[in-house]
Amino acid sequence: MDKRARIKELVEKLNEASRIYYQGTDEIMSNFEYDKLYDELVALEKETGIVLADSPTINVGYEVVSNLAKERHEKPMLSLDKTKDVSVLQEFIKGQRTLLSWKMDGLTIVLTYREGKLYKAVTRGNGEVGEVITPNARTFKNLPLQIPYSGELILRGEAIITYDDFKRINESIASEEDRYKNPRNLCSGSVRQLNSEVTAARSVRFYAFSLVKADNVDFGNSRNEQFNWLESQGFEVVERKLTDYDHLPGDILEFEAKIPVNPFPTDGLVVLFDDIAYGMSLGTTAKYPKDSMAFKWADELRETRLLSVEWSASRTGLLNPVAIFETVDLEGTNVSRASVHNVSIVKELELGIGDTITVYKANMIIPQIAENLTRSGNLPIPDICPVCGGATEIRKVNEVESLYCTNPECPAKRIKSFSLMVSRDSLNIEGMSEATLEKFIDAGILKDIPDLFDLSAHRDIIVNMEGFGEKSYDNLIKETEKAKKTTLPKLIYGLGIANVGLSTAKLICREYDGDADALINADEERLSSIDKVGPVIAGSFVEYFKNESNRQRFIKLTEILDIQAEEKAGSRFAGMTFVITGNVEHFDNRNALKDYIESEGGKVSGSVSAKTTYLINNDTASNSTKNKKAKELGIPILSEDDFLNLT
Repeated sequence: MDKRARIKELVEKLNEASRIYYQGTDEIMSNFEYDKLYDELVALEKETGIVLADSPTINVGYEVVSNLAKERHEKPMLSLDKTKDVSVLQEFIKGQRTLLSWKMDGLTIVLTYREGKLYKAVTRGNGEVGEVITPNARTFKNLPLQIPYSGELILRGEAIITYDDFKRINESIASEEDRYKNPRNLCSGSVRQLNSEVTAARSVRFYAFSLVKADNVDFGNSRNEQFNWLESQGFEVVERKLTDYDHLPGDILEFEAKIPVNPFPTDGLVVLFDDIAYGMSLGTTAKYPKDSMAFKWADELRETRLLSVEWSASRTGLLNPVAIFETVDLEGTNVSRASVHNVSIVKELELGIGDTITVYKANMIIPQIAENLTRSGNLPIPDICPVCGGATEIRKVNEVESLYCTNPECPAKRIKSFSLMVSRDSLNIEGMSEATLEKFIDAGILKDIPDLFDLSAHRDIIVNMEGFGEKSYDNLIKETEKAKKTTLPKLIYGLGIANVGLSTAKLICREYDGDADALINADEERLSSIDKVGPVIAGSFVEYFKNESNRQRFIKLTEILDIQAEEKAGSRFAGMTFVITGNVEHFDNRNALKDYIESEGGKVSGSVSAKTTYLINNDTASNSTKNKKAKELGIPILSEDDFLNLT
C-alpha cells in the first residue's frame, strides 16, 4: 500500500477509536491493537516526514485571538480571466500541453512552510493584503503540519467545506436565519474565526492548486510534476488532467458529468500551461496572469413569468421571500420556485408580479433568479405578517435588509416551534403536519409544547374539525402515546436551542449521563470542554435554561415523557461508511436505517466517494447516479438483505 495512503488510513482509524472511547459509548479496538497501529503511524511519519494536521501523534491546540492580523502578500494574487466559450479556451491554449482542473468554490489560502513545518497561513483577502489565519489552518482536516521538504515552500490552494459537512452543520443550527446559504459562505466564516476551535469543528479541507516557491527542486519544467511533488509531500491537490487543443472539449464534458456527484462545490474549471518557462515568459496583465484561464459553464437560462412571492415565516419571526413562477425545465428538472433570500435582493431585482424573469441553477444545482427583464418594482414589502397580521419591520444587519414579524405571539413562531418538536429527529409524531398544528393553535388546543400530550381533553373539538373524524383522532392519539417513548437527546433537540442539533444534544447528554436535572443546571465551562461543543454552543445552552418558562416547560415534558436510556454504540460497522439511496423495506425509513448503522459504530454519508465502504440500494441494478459512481469506484452495492447479512 502507498505509504501516504496508509498514514491517512491510520489517522482516521485511530481518531475514530479515540472518539468512541472518550465519549464513553464503547470501544472499537483493544488497547493492544490501538498501540500497535499508533506505533506503525509514528514509524511511517518518521520515515516519510509527513505528519497530518489531525494525526493523534501531535496535539493541536486551539488559539483564541482578539482580531485577525493583516499581511501583505509577497506577490499580488491576481484573478483569472474567464470564458464560457470552449472555442475561446481552445484558442487560448493553442498548441500547448495544458492542465485542466476544478475551480473549487471556497476560500483561497496561501501557505508557507519553513524547515518542514507550517509557518504561516494567509487568506487571499483583496489580492494585495490578506488575513493571517495560521492557528485556524492548523485545524484543517487534511493539511500536513510537517512535510519532508526542509526549504521554504510557498503554495496556494482552496479551503472548502463538502456538501455533507455543510448539511450536517446547517442541520445543527435550529434558527433558520442563522443557517448558512451555501458551503462557500460557511467556509469563509469558518476559516476566518477568531477561535480556532470553531474552525476545527467545521471540517475544513485544503486542496493545493499552485506552487509558488520551492527552491532547489527539479520539476522538469512541468506544472504537473509540481503537483505530483506536492502530493509526495502529503498535500491533497485539486483533481487535474493533462489535455490539449483537440481533447479539451471532451475532457470538459468529463468534468461536467462529475458535478452532480461531486462531494464539494465548484464554480468552473481552470486551464494552466504545463510548460513552466513558457507560462512565466508570458507575464501578466494588470489583472490576470497569462499562463492560465478559467472556464465557467454557460448557465442554462429559462425565461418565465413571476406569479407571486411567498413570505415564509420562521420560528424566530424572519420572513423569507420565495419567488413562485411559471414552471420551466432547468438542467433536466421542473422548477417553479426560487429563494430570493432577503429584502435587499427583492429591491435590487426590482421585482413585481407579472414581471418577466430569467432563472438558472447556481453551480448547476440551486434555482436562482438571474435577471428581471421588466423590472416593474411593484412588489410591496408586507407591512403586516401574512401569518398573524401583526406589524412587520425591516431590520438592517451588515448592510443586508431582512423582514421580521414583530408579534411575539405570532402563530408562525409557535407553529415552527411545535413543528420542530414533532419532527422525525425529535419526538416523531406522525400525522402532526404544520397544517394540523395551525388548526390546533387557532382553536386554542395548543398553547405550549406539553399540550401535545393533552389532546384527549379536546376530543369533541378535534373530531368535528374539517378533515378530521373519529378515525383521524384515534390515530393521532395513538401517535402521541407512541411518541412519549423517546430519548433525552431527541427532546433537547426539539426544544430548538440555538446551535444545538441532534448530534450536539447527544454529546451533551452523554457528558451528564442522561441526568435531566443536571442538564438544566449545566455549567458553561464544563459544556465548553466537551469535544465539538465549545463556548458558543455552551453559552446558548446555558442561556436557554436561564429562562424560567423554558425550565418549567422542560421539567413538565420530562414528567410526561417516558425517557429511555440511550443504547451504547456497538462496533459491528466500525470503520465503515455507508450511503443509502432509494426506498427501504426492513426499516421504517432511511433515517431509521441511518440510526441503526450509527448505533453499530458506522458512518452514513450523503454522497458516494472513495471513502464509501458500501452503497445500500434495493435496486442494485439501477442506472442511478449513485449506482454509477459506486461502480466506477469499485464500491459494492448492497440490497437491504445483503446489508443485514453483513457480519
